[in-house]
Amino acid sequence: MKTEHVMISISIAAALATLPSIALASTSNAALADLNTAEAPRVTQAVNSSVVSTLNNTHLAFLTNAAPAGQVEDSLPMNHMQLILQRSALRSSALQSLINAQHDPSSPKFHQWLSPDDFGATFGVADADIQAVKSWLATQGFTVNGVYPNKMQIDFSGNAGLVRQAFRTQENRYVVNNVTHIANASDISVPTALRNVVVGVAGLNDFRPQPLHVPPQVAQFDKSKNNFTLKQANASTAGKPGNPMVNFSGGVRGFVPYDMQTIYNVSPLYGKSLTGAGISIAVVEDQDMDPSDWPNFVKQFGLGQYGGTFKQYQPQLTPSTGNCTDPGGANAAGESIETVLDSEYSTAIAPGAHIWVATCADSDTANFFGGVYTAADNLINNSKAADRPNVISASYGYGEGFTDAASKSAIDLMWAQADAEGISVFVSSGDSGSNPSFNGGVINDVGVDANSFATSPNDTGVGGSDTADILDGTTSKYFNSKFNAVYGTAKSYVPEITWNTSCGNTVAAQKLVNLSALQFCKNALIYDPYGFYVTSESGSGGPSSVDIKPSWQRIVHGAAKDQSRDLPDVSLFGGSYGGYSWVILCTGSYPCTANFATPVELVAGTSLSSPMFAGIQALIDQGLSKAGLSPNQGNAAPTLYELARSEYGGPTGSTPATLSQCDSNNGTKGTSNCVFYNITEGGNSTQCIQVAELSQTTPDCYFYGTIQNYLQTYGPTKVGLTATSTTKYNSNTAAYAAQAGWSFANGLGTVNAKNLYAAWKSFVNAP
Repeated sequence: MKTEHVMISISIAAALATLPSIALASTSNAALADLNTAEAPRVTQAVNSSVVSTLNNTHLAFLTNAAPAGQVEDSLPMNHMQLILQRSALRSSALQSLINAQHDPSSPKFHQWLSPDDFGATFGVADADIQAVKSWLATQGFTVNGVYPNKMQIDFSGNAGLVRQAFRTQENRYVVNNVTHIANASDISVPTALRNVVVGVAGLNDFRPQPLHVPPQVAQFDKSKNNFTLKQANASTAGKPGNPMVNFSGGVRGFVPYDMQTIYNVSPLYGKSLTGAGISIAVVEDQDMDPSDWPNFVKQFGLGQYGGTFKQYQPQLTPSTGNCTDPGGANAAGESIETVLDSEYSTAIAPGAHIWVATCADSDTANFFGGVYTAADNLINNSKAADRPNVISASYGYGEGFTDAASKSAIDLMWAQADAEGISVFVSSGDSGSNPSFNGGVINDVGVDANSFATSPNDTGVGGSDTADILDGTTSKYFNSKFNAVYGTAKSYVPEITWNTSCGNTVAAQKLVNLSALQFCKNALIYDPYGFYVTSESGSGGPSSVDIKPSWQRIVHGAAKDQSRDLPDVSLFGGSYGGYSWVILCTGSYPCTANFATPVELVAGTSLSSPMFAGIQALIDQGLSKAGLSPNQGNAAPTLYELARSEYGGPTGSTPATLSQCDSNNGTKGTSNCVFYNITEGGNSTQCIQVAELSQTTPDCYFYGTIQNYLQTYGPTKVGLTATSTTKYNSNTAAYAAQAGWSFANGLGTVNAKNLYAAWKSFVNAP
């Protein structure tokens, strides 16, 4: 071993000696013409595998005290891990300055977007440093599959034994929530000579994020009532947590594209021939859909006239690393509802757009975010401009508390690159209130967290709202009693509240029983002694514990006075209290038929909100392109906050009249000129638990009672509401209440698409 080490050191030292002392960025892009990011290689010593340094936070902290179920055998393949590289402070600062300029209409670099090669040459790691890392990986027995064009990540494969030897960490098995996972037991180590250029390895654990939608329901249309009857009633899932406490009798309703187009005032843009034509929206997934679903959806809801297109494929790098193969599921039996939802409801808003369903198999990679991450990463790094989308929607998530540092760095790197290339990225904020990691369950262990896939300052996080008409008793004012020719019933914009299915829904508590949410929850214990209806299902929002607040998030009334990147940025319809309102899907198992003669599938969640906002962005992109400007806008959030400041006012000083005029509660009264509908009622404070039998400790939870035998299985369990205080619960401590201006509940609120387009066009000085 010592002889091998000496030879490796000599060979790498010799290679370094032949390299130039300064690494020059080479590009012809005008945006980079006056930018000097030239620097010397930072690996300046021979790489000695016996002299190592530990990289902090490179294992999952929540597993630190967990007892492993056993060690992973050395022969276990670990394919397509990503070694994430660390750019220098000089290049990090230069990149941030450029992105700021790319979003500033007064800058000559405004909308001067980069290619992946430009990005890598100017802001990546020096070639000499990359070669040093590659050489070390090869000497450790790994196969290097390729270096990404961004020069920030190396795709490599091996097995658990090589990981143990090279990175000095043991891969173990852990059982969490009755599911067996693999993860490294400790932080990794790398040769000290490489420490300055290595962040860590993404792919040492398999805690996959989940799609952010509510379990779909199958429903049959009831012509006599003009609504739908659930064939899989919520009561059938008794014995599991997360069921709505209140089920509205007489059926449920299913929204269709026409309803979403009407509520958010999208339809007038179609009259201007803005349908998303020529704009590509990529939805990134880890499972296929039945390709017959999309044309069925387009036909059923009258969208074929707009000329949109659809393709489902596996995006590859050039040359290919082999890290993206077909995950399967392109049939009725195996398709992913998430994939169907994303493709159909991006089309619902932008029916003329090119819909790219980009899928990669989870099994191809050990990376934490699996095929979803790989699909997005490969799209963003594609060498051909025509093969890079204008817009990406990602509807998956997991909290930062469940994400290791290397995987988080990889996510943020990816979205920053997309932004610099002009790609607009929208990510669902989550479906479980103040912590996105408990979709379909109940918050425990950690009360406040944010979706690690969305907290980058270079994407736009989209939360979930609910129409207020059901609880307000105003449905006839905003909806017709009969379908139109494309099955729509919406008349106009509808007042909205935060989507929250729990007893923490302040609007439901007041409207239904005239109680506070806290008392509503206490009363619920009487009727639910085993906690079968305890739930955390709600649109998610919260502060990042990793990413700092970008300057543009500080400029609007209501902005949180913290140092964190906060979610969400905006919201759209995500679901309803009591499970009354859904959207209709056309799936392989339940294809849509004329007049809904056969059953359909209904679904909800912020997985709906994100692709719909991606559709709105596609309409804006097409309009600006027609005006002679770039069809790419990069991250939408900086512009959205600038426009919101005009309407809501800044963080200090007097507020403009439009802050109250654009309150969502006003409905259509006085809001015809509003860009944003400010949601000021409700909140996403939901239920949380602490199970004594499991020795849990759940922070950020105000406990109001005890379930004596939770789910008739777990024994005494404390139940509470998520809060920033454990000793008192009110509108100031609930995590989190809606408010005027920006809020953790709904961000800037929802939008009037027609007015948003006009304001955006003015902001970028479009002719």
